[in-house]
Amino acid sequence: MSPESLVDIFREALAVIVIIVSMIIVPGLIIGLVVAVFQAATSINEQTLSFLPRLLTTLLALMLMGHLLIQMMMDFFMQMVDMIPQVIG
Repeated sequence: MSPESLVDIFREALAVIVIIVSMIIVPGLIIGLVVAVFQAATSINEQTLSFLPRLLTTLLALMLMGHLLIQMMMDFFMQMVDMIPQVIG
């Protein structure tokens, strides 16, 4: 197996990781920004006001996109299992 093909595998793994993480984190970041603007506009400095909406948004994102995330991981894993003979031999 050539080093270029291993780099391609590593690049694909990083792409899958970035997609999965961004699907979970980005909604929480957007909600956090909205809450931060609201807190700045109203001068409310309550820590739980910023934490709870982000937590709920992250849980909701996991609930709604969990199937897609698991499917992406399974597809990548199956692709890696299919490539075992090429990597070894």
